[in-house]
Amino acid sequence: MMPSLTNISLLDTGAALFGIAAFFGLINHHIFKLPFTIGMTFSALLASACVIGLDLIFPGIGVGPAVRAAVSNVDFTYALMHGMLGFLLFAGALHMDLDRLKTYAVQVLALATFGTLIATFGMGFLTYYLFSSQGIGISLLYCLVFGALIAPTDPVAVLGIMRSAGAPASLETKVIGESLFNDGLGVVVFAVLLSIATHGAADHGHGAEAMDAASVLLLMGQEIIGGILLGLAFGYAAFRALRSIDQANLEILISVALVAVINMVAFHLHTSSPLACVIAGLFIGNSGRTFAMSDRTRNHLDIVWSFIDEALNAILFLLVGVELITLTWNSGIIVVSLVMIPISLMVRFCSVTIPVQILKLFHVVFSKGSTRVLTWGGLKGGISIALAMSLPPFEGRDAVLGATYAVVVFSILIQGTTVGKLIEKLIPEEERMAAAASGEAHH
Repeated sequence: MMPSLTNISLLDTGAALFGIAAFFGLINHHIFKLPFTIGMTFSALLASACVIGLDLIFPGIGVGPAVRAAVSNVDFTYALMHGMLGFLLFAGALHMDLDRLKTYAVQVLALATFGTLIATFGMGFLTYYLFSSQGIGISLLYCLVFGALIAPTDPVAVLGIMRSAGAPASLETKVIGESLFNDGLGVVVFAVLLSIATHGAADHGHGAEAMDAASVLLLMGQEIIGGILLGLAFGYAAFRALRSIDQANLEILISVALVAVINMVAFHLHTSSPLACVIAGLFIGNSGRTFAMSDRTRNHLDIVWSFIDEALNAILFLLVGVELITLTWNSGIIVVSLVMIPISLMVRFCSVTIPVQILKLFHVVFSKGSTRVLTWGGLKGGISIALAMSLPPFEGRDAVLGATYAVVVFSILIQGTTVGKLIEKLIPEEERMAAAASGEAHH
């Protein structure tokens, strides 16, 4: 007997997602010819529009119910927060040059910490007033949760674009470094705010009494300090294992197992798995790559982790396209989703400008055009999508998902395709040519 469309297993869902991702990747390669992440976003948008159209024109086919049934089989909270996020962040950290990062540590940390907090709370309060103006009832806490999930930027999405545009090493390091650490911190802030919000809902509005300031600080300390220590401990253990062998396949298996084990242990210890994966990725991508791997292993490692990163991003963007089908759209959600785009850019500008201006008071140098490139080049991507899709049911969840989708799609399709031109306009040609030559020598 053939299985019904509404009785689809998790294995079937995974197989379908990989198959669709491969199909759209092929279509993009031959027809759209866009960079991979941008092409997958565009393909997912087209796919979801086609399914919605089919469902409206031929409701008897049951495409919409089948898609909704497939989505309902996936535990997004567990799969994304305790699995995919760690792999995505480890992949991004693998390619970060730690020596460059140390040179610009003050700028990177200021942007990743103060910038993330400014973006989280600025976006949260503005979102609350915007939602209220459209009659969408979402609590302030959940608006702050939205601010936390939309604050992180995607290091992978912008890395290739900046390098192809010849961005100076200083600017590239600031953008990529900020993205890595604001991802880790953003996820911690998201987890803490979500814990407070769900605590309040469970206590019927009395969560603030049970979740006091001391509890919040203890939770943040456990997540951040525990995550850093966990990443260092397991990263060092993996480094020693890699140093003891010269077998490319086994070394790659160790790197994959490292992330999987960190995810498992962090879940049981209630520490930040994403932050631990960033630390471990920096450790393996620098000390491990330099002292524990042959050239052959390094090449294989880069290929495998590039595949893992792009495959997971492709599936995330497809999942958001699928989730788009399940949302209940109305005029209010459409309006806030569109208005959220300029608001997010304004908040991003403030979250960059304030730390930069404060650092300039202490004679910290930023190159010409840094603020504009950091603002426009702060692309949203898989991290924001993963966090949004892991949200539990609450009043206004569809509006949050719709707003997240709008901001990320605009960021990838519009900002992602134009940030290279902005760099070419703002950065003198001699600096870009020197950066390109330096990049070739570095690789």
